[in-house]
Formats: sequence, C-alpha cells, structure tokens
Amino acid sequence: MTETTAETPQLGQFGVWRHAGGLAPEVGAAIESAGYGAIWIGGSPPADLDVAERLLDATSTITVATGIVNIWTAPADEIATSFHRLEARHPGRFLLGIGVGHPEQPGLNYSKPYAALVEYLDALDAAGVPAGRRVLAALGPKVLELSAARAAGAHPYLTTPQHTREARELLGPGPVITPEQKVVLDTDPERARPIGRSAVENPYLHLRNYVNNLKRLGYTDEQIANGGSDDLIDALAAHGDTQYVAGRLREHLDAGADHVAIQVLPAGVDPVPALRELAGALGL
Repeated sequence: MTETTAETPQLGQFGVWRHAGGLAPEVGAAIESAGYGAIWIGGSPPADLDVAERLLDATSTITVATGIVNIWTAPADEIATSFHRLEARHPGRFLLGIGVGHPEQPGLNYSKPYAALVEYLDALDAAGVPAGRRVLAALGPKVLELSAARAAGAHPYLTTPQHTREARELLGPGPVITPEQKVVLDTDPERARPIGRSAVENPYLHLRNYVNNLKRLGYTDEQIANGGSDDLIDALAAHGDTQYVAGRLREHLDAGADHVAIQVLPAGVDPVPALRELAGALGL
C-alpha cells in the first residue's frame, strides 16, 4: 500500500471551481493545460469520489479537491476508503474539502452541525486521512478556527476579500485560505450583473449560513433582499474584462489568501475559453 503523505498538495495561486456535472475529464485536462493549480469539484460529490478519480486519471500534476463533500450525505468511513484509493493511484494530488452544508437541506437532521463536523474529523483521523490533506468549508470564526486546528485550512465559499482578510487575521500565517470567487467575463453590466445575480440569489441569499456571513461582513437586510443589491452582486460575482477581473481575483491574495478558486459564470457554458483568457491576464 502506498504511504499517505500528510503534506498539503500544491495549489498554486489560482484554481477553478466548477460543479461536478460540468467537470468532464477533457475539461479537467484543459484546465491543467491552461496553467491552473487546482480543480475544485462543487456540488457535494458522493462518497465514491469517482468524479475526482476521473479528473486525476485525465491529468498529470494538477491538484484535484472537493469543494465540498457534505458530511451528512457522504459517510466518513466511505470517504476515507475513497481517499486511500485515490492516494494509491495518484499520490499527493487529492485534497479533501468537507463541510456541513446548510440547515435548509431537505431530509437531513441538521442538529448540532459543529459537533457532527468534529465527530467526522475524528473518524477521518481514525481512518488515516491526514489533517494536512483536508480543508473545511468555513465562514464563521468557530469553524475557521477548527479548520486551522484539525485541517490544513479553510475553503470559504461566496465571500469577499474583506472576509479573506478577517480570516487571515484570525488564523495567522500558517493555515491555507482558499476562497471561491465567481466571475463573469463581460464588460456590459446590463448583461453581466443578471448572470451574477442568478448564480448568487438562488439559493445562497435564502440560506441562513450565507446570509449570516454576509451580515457579519456588514451587508444589510435591504442589500440582501429581493435578489441582492447591485453592490452586493458585484462583490460576489466580479464582472468586466479579463484585466479587471484578474485584478479582482488578486484582491483575495492581497488580503491574505493562498489560493483563489475561480467559478466562471454562467455555469452552463463551456468555461475553457474564458479560463484561457483569464490565465493570460493572471500570468499563468
């Protein structure tokens, strides 16, 4: 059996976040060839992690991460088995992102999510999944601190550079912080902003965890209501030409992020042309 390395995989400064359904192996290969350092699999992939295995098989060096596995739907023992399978086939290239999702998830007993997350981490420890090979979906201070104590760091979703800065101040220089940032490569706000609003408003502006985090960042009920104010949407889904969007992505790095996971919108469109354009502006 291949010995599992506890060292956190290399991510580079920029990666790509995309729903599992839009990550065919050829898309993963194109992301790698464009120079990105990581592929983040969104949409709560199942415990078999087959989508991660297909991406790893189709690429050679890029890190593949989950953004994120949901602890309520992917049992820890099954995830650990899948982790070790991937590690044996592709040593050191898989990063396990896990999280508690949101209380509005149907059909789940969402009681005591923090305690459930700690128990899940305990089970991963017992199954030999190293802390350095996992990150936590973390927004608020309590889970951010847990991400530093029990994982390599945090993978915040739907955040701003202000959140990144506050997370870095809380955690100090050691833990990795890898925020997701939505982007629309379009210089016309009348076209771009509705694309961003569609991706942000439904479901995230109706989910308690995300709404509470936006309020911690200073956004008001009025800014969050009715699909989100223009300034809120523009903060969460940057739009403009490639140079402007690249500058917005670098704001997270300037605020203390180690890596930014880029989600190109709209979700149903082939992201590869936009990602290649961005790669040039980012110097990849």
